[in-house]
Amino acid sequence: MEEKQAIQRLKQGDIGGLEFLVARHQVRAVRTAYLITRDLGLAEDVAQDCFLQAYRSIRHFDGSRPFEPWFMRSVVNASVKTMQKSARQVEVGDEADESMFAELAARVESVEERVESIEIQNKIWEAMRKLSPRQRAVVVQRYFLEMSEKEMADEAGAAAGTIKWLLHAARERLRTALAERSDE
Repeated sequence: MEEKQAIQRLKQGDIGGLEFLVARHQVRAVRTAYLITRDLGLAEDVAQDCFLQAYRSIRHFDGSRPFEPWFMRSVVNASVKTMQKSARQVEVGDEADESMFAELAARVESVEERVESIEIQNKIWEAMRKLSPRQRAVVVQRYFLEMSEKEMADEAGAAAGTIKWLLHAARERLRTALAERSDE
C-alpha cells in the first residue's frame, strides 16, 4: 500500500489506512515530540494524540499535498502546547538521554573522545532546556526535520520574518547558554 492509498482508505472510513500511516511516521513523530518535550512518555502520548487527530480530520486533508509535513506540523504544535500547558522543564540526565548518548558514544574510538562527546551533548541538552517550547520547536524543525525557514513559515501560517526571529533568538540563547556552560 502507498501513502495516497492509505489516506484515501482513511477518507472512506477504513481504519486500515491509519495503521499504514502510523507504521510509516510514528518513529519520527515520537522523536520530534521528544526533542521538544524531553519526556519520552509525554512524546509518545503527543504522537498518539496526533494520529487520532489526523484520523478525525483527514477529510480536510488535501490529498495532492504530502502527508508528512501536514502531520509533523500537528506534532510540533501539540508538543509546544503540551509544554506550555504543563509549564515544566524536564531535567537533563534521564534514562532516555543516557541510552541515546550511550549509542552515540559507542561510535567514538577512544575513551577520552567518548567522555568529551557526552559532555558536549549534555551541554547542548542543558542549553536546549533553557529555550522556550516554541524556540525548541523551531530548532527541532530546522535542524532535526531539516525544514527550510519558508517551509516552517508556510506550515505554521506565520510570516517568514517571525520564523527567522524565533530561530535567531533560539540560536542566540543557545550560544549564551553554551558559553556560560563552557566558563564553568
